[in-house]
Amino acid sequence: MRLVTYRASIEASARLGVLEGDSVVDVQALGAAFGEDFPASMLDLIDLGPDGLAALKRLLDKTRGAWPVRTTVPFVNVRLLAPIPRPRKNIFGIGLNYVEHVAESSRSLDTSSDLPTQPVIFSKPPTTVVGPGDPIEHNAAITRNLDWEVELAVIMGRTACKVSEDAAMSHIFGYSILIDVSARDNRRAGQWIYSKGQDSYAPFGPCIVTADEVENVHDLDLWLTVNGARKQGSNTKHMLFKIPTLIADISAAITLEPGDIIATGTPEGVGAGRTPQEWLWPGDVIEACVEGVGLIRNPVVAIGNDFSHARKFD
Repeated sequence: MRLVTYRASIEASARLGVLEGDSVVDVQALGAAFGEDFPASMLDLIDLGPDGLAALKRLLDKTRGAWPVRTTVPFVNVRLLAPIPRPRKNIFGIGLNYVEHVAESSRSLDTSSDLPTQPVIFSKPPTTVVGPGDPIEHNAAITRNLDWEVELAVIMGRTACKVSEDAAMSHIFGYSILIDVSARDNRRAGQWIYSKGQDSYAPFGPCIVTADEVENVHDLDLWLTVNGARKQGSNTKHMLFKIPTLIADISAAITLEPGDIIATGTPEGVGAGRTPQEWLWPGDVIEACVEGVGLIRNPVVAIGNDFSHARKFD
């Protein structure tokens, strides 16, 4: 399933839907049409666990092609939000998780050139999350080094506390895309949260693809463009620490709960690692894609009073 959070109009509340062809099937409305109680939000669906997801799948399979009246909306008429518009907890970010990115970071960001021996973990607050099409805020009074990072996002479906690598994958609900926006000139004494945790610094979406739909999560192409020019391009097989290792490592000390998000790291090609260095400015547009998951597009928009670097938005 490809699950989305959407609005059918500007005034409408956020709803849980399933992408089916050129339509969005409203989960709660579909359930009500058959006398079944399904939630209206992504987190509530995740909280139902595997049984809830299986029940929804059975209903979709039973109904596909003959949707009851008022249970679908044309995709062109909806606005997609972040799949989880407001995570319950900070996003778990993984730094330096692609070998080539370790090398480029050591040249430009004063990090070690040695490969990490353990996952490098940081966090991004829930207030960083924005959805497809939402603006990434550029405040020139705070940063002149705004950078991009495309990442595969893992969404947890079951509580994971001290789980083994062998058991880790069974705890995953699904996958999405996250752009880890970073103000490189805002790192403080080696700490990253102010650099990576500012409002709008986690574009997230466009959907969550349930784990059963992804045959091999460690063989997915991912890429990112700025104004149509490709900046990053790699494959998840190049992760230094694979997803089971990340889940086992985090859950060894921090309980992962349903709905928690892990951003699994970015490949080479970030702005800080380029020669000369490149940064995001108002008017720029980022597109990020993960094979089998989708594409998310976000503009960079100025806030504050400094528009000296603004570019015309097409």
